[in-house]
Amino acid sequence: MKRVTLQDVATHAGVSMKTVSNVVRDYQHVSPAMRERVRAAIDELGYRPDVRGRSLATGRSNMLALAFPDLRWPYFAELAHLFARACAQRGYRLLLEETGGSRDGELAVLRDRDAGIVDGIVLHPQALSAGELAEHGRGTPMVLLGEAPRAAGVDQVTIDNVAAAGEAVAHLVRSGCRRIGFLGHETGELSHTSRLRIEGYRRGLEQAGLAVDDALLVPRPAGDALGAEDALGAALDRGLPVDALLCRDDHAAIGALRALHLRGRDVPGDVAIVGWDATVLTASTTPSITSIAPDTTALAARTLDLLLERVDGTDAPGRHVTVGHSLLVRESAPGPGAAPGLR
Repeated sequence: MKRVTLQDVATHAGVSMKTVSNVVRDYQHVSPAMRERVRAAIDELGYRPDVRGRSLATGRSNMLALAFPDLRWPYFAELAHLFARACAQRGYRLLLEETGGSRDGELAVLRDRDAGIVDGIVLHPQALSAGELAEHGRGTPMVLLGEAPRAAGVDQVTIDNVAAAGEAVAHLVRSGCRRIGFLGHETGELSHTSRLRIEGYRRGLEQAGLAVDDALLVPRPAGDALGAEDALGAALDRGLPVDALLCRDDHAAIGALRALHLRGRDVPGDVAIVGWDATVLTASTTPSITSIAPDTTALAARTLDLLLERVDGTDAPGRHVTVGHSLLVRESAPGPGAAPGLR
């Protein structure tokens, strides 16, 4: 049986091959009517992308790399799932790598890219400097995820961490909270992510007319839930006077729940809690956790848009894209007049 080609679909739909390719790769700039027309032709003809043939014709591996610091974190695991699905829809396979957040781990991923193992890479950097990222941004396509300092000439996709933190503080203030702490940043030098989130936290307090008190900042020695539990527990035992906590991430929020529970403190009656990332686990805690929710679907889609444009030869200055976020209100900080338990 003759294999259906991209040209067959284009002829059947009465469009160009480029339009068909854009639909197959799920580029957002294709109109809904044109997308429906091409997909109807694909279904009628039974077209399936010929990944091996395309690789031979283009010299590409048809594989993209996704490199995260720690795949045990629910946020990274959930985001990797979205990337895997989006890559499959666009005819690519995904190579998942864990860097450990170390310089050597991040450089190893970039060396694989330079060796031609993958056509492009999505990297969430923690250790490499902006200068190093800019240097390695030349050549094989790369898009950065997260809050690393901007690297010249390199595309980057993130959310507005400062605005998100400020919105969370405003939500807590509307609920009547006045002694709002921040839980879960590093004990030593702050990561860029922590700096942005604390900046937003402070701005939120100032905009509400509340004093910024660094005594309400509670760092943790380890970046997991247990580290947050221990840190908050020790601070509470010393008399930390908080009626709300904005947590750096959902791990810190889960640790806070346990530390407060063990001390007989009610959430949200005594202390309201807001987490960050709205990972799936936060819907199943008791109480469920109000959390800042990045638009992860848009994050994955927009990142792949930029990366595949680079793969196709786009030569543009480094682009910085900010996707949306929302506050997912649940039981730990329901807000004034809100029905708790929303999911």
